[in-house]
Amino acid sequence: MNLTAANTAIVLDSTADVPDAAERFPNWRVVPLYVRFGDESFKDGVEITSDEFYGRLRHDSEFPRTSQPTPADFVSCYRELTSYERIFSLHLSAKVSGTFASAESAAEELGHGVVHVVDTETASASIAMLALAIQRRLERGTTDDEISELIDRYRRERGLLFTVDTLEFLQRGGRIGKAAAFAGGLLHVKPILSIVGGEVAPVKRVRGEKKAFAELAEAIETETTDEPGWRLAVAHAAAPERAAALEKLIRERRAHAGPGTLGLFWFRDDAA
Repeated sequence: MNLTAANTAIVLDSTADVPDAAERFPNWRVVPLYVRFGDESFKDGVEITSDEFYGRLRHDSEFPRTSQPTPADFVSCYRELTSYERIFSLHLSAKVSGTFASAESAAEELGHGVVHVVDTETASASIAMLALAIQRRLERGTTDDEISELIDRYRRERGLLFTVDTLEFLQRGGRIGKAAAFAGGLLHVKPILSIVGGEVAPVKRVRGEKKAFAELAEAIETETTDEPGWRLAVAHAAAPERAAALEKLIRERRAHAGPGTLGLFWFRDDAA
């Protein structure tokens, strides 16, 4: 079967940070997670914006909880896409969220084999980078086998680093993973983290924001080269100044989980 942007859809969850997905690509959809502050529940990116979320996170006495979309949420989305012959549903690592399991249950309920649910084993803009790599292939025509090979390679080769002001939010949210080894550290020491095997993993600790930024900047030099095939992305959580500075650095050097988080993502994709 020849897969194209006309006959193949891509479904993301809201952790991929592409709220305008359907506006950018007619064959894309986003299923939101739920954010709960006490008894209040909001659809992420629909009923509460990221700015509103981080504002409340800093000042609200209630620590927020997130929960995955229900299988019914995914069934509803997939049924809206019945005109497509194939759907790739790409989601946050199954080790940190039940989102993948909900999507898988929905696909099994539909039972027609059209929906391919993917545990990306990653998070945030890294999910979007995989979706964009698939989209580039759809726009020139591709196959299930080529997409399957791309997903396998992406899991092996994609890179990401991120730093947070504090591990408190990852720890309280139950998503700290192996980075728990860095919890309870010294004042002003910033953790450099990654996602390995689908869970948050420690890389190193540095002292101060400037050194943390320097670690991300060094990764641009050591992990990528100044060639057209490299795709780079920057994501932040209520840290726009730091994100802008990192983006500026990327543009100068390359052709192309609480407040204060800054992340760098990269992947080489020559085939498309």
